[in-house]
Amino acid sequence: MRLIGVTGKPNVGKSTFFAAATLIPVKIANYPFTTIEPNVGVGYVRIKEVSEEFKVKPEPNNSFIRGGYRFVPVQLVDLPGLVPGAHEGRGLGNQFLTEVSTADALLHIVDASGGTDEEGRPVKPGSYDVLKDIKFLEEEYVMWQVGVLKKNWEKVARKQEVQKLNLAEAIFSTISNLAKNESVVKEVITSSKLPEEAKLWKEEDFLAFSKLLMRLTKPTLIVANKVDVPEAEENIKRLTKEGYSVVPVSAEAELALKRADKLGIIDYVAGESTFKVKEGTSIKETQLKALNFIRERVLEKWGSTGVQQALEHATFNLLGMVAVYPVADPRKLTDNKGRVLPDVYLMDKDSTVRDLAFAIHSEIGKNFLYAVDARKMIRLSDDYKLKHLDVISIVSASK
Repeated sequence: MRLIGVTGKPNVGKSTFFAAATLIPVKIANYPFTTIEPNVGVGYVRIKEVSEEFKVKPEPNNSFIRGGYRFVPVQLVDLPGLVPGAHEGRGLGNQFLTEVSTADALLHIVDASGGTDEEGRPVKPGSYDVLKDIKFLEEEYVMWQVGVLKKNWEKVARKQEVQKLNLAEAIFSTISNLAKNESVVKEVITSSKLPEEAKLWKEEDFLAFSKLLMRLTKPTLIVANKVDVPEAEENIKRLTKEGYSVVPVSAEAELALKRADKLGIIDYVAGESTFKVKEGTSIKETQLKALNFIRERVLEKWGSTGVQQALEHATFNLLGMVAVYPVADPRKLTDNKGRVLPDVYLMDKDSTVRDLAFAIHSEIGKNFLYAVDARKMIRLSDDYKLKHLDVISIVSASK
C-alpha cells in the first residue's frame, strides 16, 4: 500500500487533518511540536460502487459503502512539524526528513489564514506570507538530500570504480532510501545532464539532482487549511495564481462533522457538501450553533470541508492509482467464500493483471494463468494494464 505523508510546519492543523481523515485520536494542541513521533493510520477514498451497474447486492470486506460510494483504505502518516533549518538538525529536523523519505506523496498542510509564523507560533491572521511555508519545505528536504548524498559520496565513487557500476547503480545500492527504484535515479541523472562519474560532481550537481529527485519522488498537494478564517480566501487565490495545486480545507470542520455523525447527531457522508441533523435528536444550543457555522462558513462557501478531496487528489492524481474489484467468479462476482464484490484494491498506474494476482496473494501470482474481464467476459493478456473500476477475475493453478 502506498504511503501518503501529512506534512507541514507546527501548529497549522496537521494533526487535526490526520484525525479528521482517520478518526484516530492524536494529540491536538495550539503549540509547536505536538506530534513527536509519526502517527500512522488509515483514511478512505471514494470510488464509484459498481454493484448497481451489475444489479447485485455487495458484501464489502476490506472497504465500506456509504452514500452510494465505496470507501477504500489508504495509508497515512502524520509527520512531526518542520521548521526552517531542519536539515541542520533544528527542531525535530533529521527525524522529520527521514520519515518524509518513506512517503510516496505529500499533503503539505499550510495555514491559509496566514495566522502562524515560520516557527508555528500564532500571529495575527493575514500577517504571515504562506508562500514562505511552501518554499521552505522543498528547500529543507532538498538540502537534507544533498547532505545524505555528500555523506555517502565517497562510498558511491569507490563502488563505481571498483565494481564497475554505472552511477545510478552505485547511488541506489549505497543510498536506497532516496528512491523506490534505480530507474528513477537514472532518470534524474539523465534529465539533469549530470556527470556520469561520481568523482566529477560539484556542489551544483548535488543540488540539481536533489531538486529533480524530490519532484519525481515526492509529488505534493498544498492543503490550504483554516478556510473558515476570512483571511484565508485571498491567500488561496494567491497560491492558485502562483500555479500551485491547492485544495481549500477546514480540518476542524471535518473532524466536528465526523464526530457528530458518529454520535448519531447528524447524517454526514465524508466529502459531501451538506449534512442533516437527525430528527428527534437531543442537541445542545452550542452544538447547533457550531454546526450552523460549519454549514455557512465552510460547506456553503467552499462546497465541502476539503479533507476527502485532498485524500482523493493525492491518491488518484498525484499517485495516479486505479481502483480494481477482484473476483474469483466473473459471472457471480464472488470471491472464494461466496461474497459478492467484497474487496477493492488500489493499484499503481501501469499495473497489469499479473501484478493484481500478486497483490491478492503471492501464491496466486506465482501460479497465475490468465485473467477475465467480468464486464465483457473476455480473456485478458498477461500484460493487460488495469483500468480504474475494472472488475477482474484471476485464474491461477492454485485454485
